[in-house]
Amino acid sequence: MSTALHLAGVVLPEGEHRDVWVRDGRFTFEPVPGAETVSRGGWLLPGLVDAHCHVGIAPGGVHVEDLAGLREQALADRVAGVLALRDCGAPVDTRALDDEPDLPRIIRAGQHIAAPRRYIRGLAVEVEPDELVEQVRAQARRGDGWVKLVGDWIDRAQGDLAPEWPAEALAAAIAAAHEEGARVTAHTFGTDALPGLIGAGIDCIEHGTGLTEDLIGEMAGRGTAVVPTLVNVEHFPGFAAAGEKKFPAYASTMRRLYAQSGAVVRAAFEAGVPVFAGTDAGGSIAHGLIADEVRALHAAGLPAEEALAAASWRARSWLGLPCIEEGAPADVVVYDTDPRADLDSLQRPRRMILRGRVVA
Repeated sequence: MSTALHLAGVVLPEGEHRDVWVRDGRFTFEPVPGAETVSRGGWLLPGLVDAHCHVGIAPGGVHVEDLAGLREQALADRVAGVLALRDCGAPVDTRALDDEPDLPRIIRAGQHIAAPRRYIRGLAVEVEPDELVEQVRAQARRGDGWVKLVGDWIDRAQGDLAPEWPAEALAAAIAAAHEEGARVTAHTFGTDALPGLIGAGIDCIEHGTGLTEDLIGEMAGRGTAVVPTLVNVEHFPGFAAAGEKKFPAYASTMRRLYAQSGAVVRAAFEAGVPVFAGTDAGGSIAHGLIADEVRALHAAGLPAEEALAAASWRARSWLGLPCIEEGAPADVVVYDTDPRADLDSLQRPRRMILRGRVVA
């Protein structure tokens, strides 16, 4: 049986000072005699969420298959206060990490699904449009309630970003995922793939830098979420420079998307589109950058408390994870200052409890 714990502080998001106990790995507000006090004072935040990351991908698209390497990536996120990850596509099986009690909970989306020769080599399952439904069903069964499509990528024949799937294939595939009990998300940088994805009933858009006012309005009406991954968007000028000689139209598109990215996030938030924080960690982006993403959302126009919610209590609710409530699994990060008012404090967690155990 695990040791009973006691914390006292301001419980977020409610903002009330309370005593909280942990018994058998779960929160309770009923006093537990003999509990060890592990934190007194400060602000108790439901564990942070990185809603878009990739455990198992190293720079250059290299697969990380050894347990030590996978653990290192997940641990970098937990050190940053991230106690849950939505892994938006991984080419390797990371379920061995579920047996590691000091690592974040991982909600998986199976493996990326892309059209042939239209994505980073070796990362995606590549299928023709008439095979998409079958593969979506397979990845829905492999994941934890999510499927990840590659919605657009550079088309070398056109020299620019272009959609990967015809609208009718998307409609059938997304319907199939929903029949399997899974939600669907898609990578998109540009605009042209978005009408088909949103019109087909997709649940979330990753990056979404090509969103327009009309598309944002449709997403708001449907409740379609966006995870802007602004930490990744900062790389767009470098992508443009790398591709400029061979694909000048693509380079121009990427610079335009970068220039408008903050305004797109602000417009989506103001229209009522659910916005969540994700870093796109994995590959060339380091794990553990959730504080940078939250600050970037704030810089783009989200109020500080809303940017924090996008990485904590609101993201947890979206993913079906409870917060600090009676009977919930005890995942909490404690800060010395109020992170709603001081986003920089996210880089200075005082105490972390994960699955009812003190881990930092």
